[in-house]
Amino acid sequence: MPPRTPTRPPVTMTVTADSLVAADFRPRARERPRGPYRRLLSVPGARAFTAGNLVARLPQGMFSVSAVVMIAGTRGSYALAGAVVAAGLAVSTVVAPLIARLVDRHGQGRVAVPATVIAVLGSLALVLCVRQGAPGWALFAAQAATATTPNTGGMARARWNHLLRGDPAALHTANSFEQAADELCYMLGPVLAAFLCTSFFPEAGTLVAAALLLGGILLFTAQRATEPPARPGASAGKAPLRAPGIPPLLAVCLATGAVFGSMEVVTIAFADAQGHRPAAGAVLALQAGGSCAAGLLFGTLRLSGSARSRLPWCVAAMTALMSLPLLAAAGTGSLPLLAGALLLAGTATAPTMVTTMTLVQERTPEGRLNEGMTLAVTGLLGGIACGSATGGWVAEHLSPAAGYGVPVTAAAVALLLAGTATARPRASRPARATH
Repeated sequence: MPPRTPTRPPVTMTVTADSLVAADFRPRARERPRGPYRRLLSVPGARAFTAGNLVARLPQGMFSVSAVVMIAGTRGSYALAGAVVAAGLAVSTVVAPLIARLVDRHGQGRVAVPATVIAVLGSLALVLCVRQGAPGWALFAAQAATATTPNTGGMARARWNHLLRGDPAALHTANSFEQAADELCYMLGPVLAAFLCTSFFPEAGTLVAAALLLGGILLFTAQRATEPPARPGASAGKAPLRAPGIPPLLAVCLATGAVFGSMEVVTIAFADAQGHRPAAGAVLALQAGGSCAAGLLFGTLRLSGSARSRLPWCVAAMTALMSLPLLAAAGTGSLPLLAGALLLAGTATAPTMVTTMTLVQERTPEGRLNEGMTLAVTGLLGGIACGSATGGWVAEHLSPAAGYGVPVTAAAVALLLAGTATARPRASRPARATH
């Protein structure tokens, strides 16, 4: 019997973290720091609700142009088309804040979907009225129903405010991203609407816009994980319109909207006077493109100080740059030079709007953020309507070049109002003791 070979005890090795680090001599690739927008969109659920919101927001730049082309093309009256669109805008200034209040109280999904369905039915009714030759009052009634369209941009900003609470730098990036998205939609929307209405049939723009709005809202509201919680008792508190500092900000929004509205109408009139009216859309797109690029760049900056201290500087820059189109139109009369001036002028509008919206968020009472931001948008729309009317009157009765003085004046008024909106409240004096 052969001798048994003694069994060796198993060799045990103790592996520690220090030994692993010491033994790992392989070069490691340095991880690149992520940019602010990549970090923003890496928030769980952010990409999904952003995609749905962008789809729902694109029609905002399509509906007005589509309605004007559709009504003017079939009824032969730009006056009727403009009046119908203006009436819908007027109804929106009353209905939109009410819809936003319901959103804050009952939640985005429970309110935005039925409100969107009513707005889409209004758009379809408008198409049927135009096709069937309905009387003028029917067009106004159908357009009024579209005023229930929820403020998609405000709902997206409310989600960012909910997700990024306690991180001002990230919230600044989110507000800049949303402003750039607004500019992008208002830049692409009219171009898409004009293409659809002229390439297919006059109602195509309205039908596609209604489908995009409904589909985008359904996709947006389906993302329940990122939806801010409903605040059923929020409406019992102080209304945003009465909150300290909100009314002066709404006045700034009104004046800023007048800048946008007058610039659009005057640019169309100037291009028409030069015999290049089809180029007006491309020229206005340059202004929106400049604002979009500036908004994205503004979001990457790490700014010192508060939004309250930045607002007058932003509005002052906008006022100064708005003088460039006036100089180009009055001094040279060249449409290419005017396009370049509008591109530069647009770079100041996005930082102004980002800072204004940040202040609105800071000053709006808890639980009523959608209502507060919708009031700001309503102020902008009211200013756009006033600016369009004023700019059109000056361009017609004086000259298109002189019309560029309207946005400069409106920007200067916004600058004066910004000083009031950012002034610190005076501390009350202590009562004098009586002996």
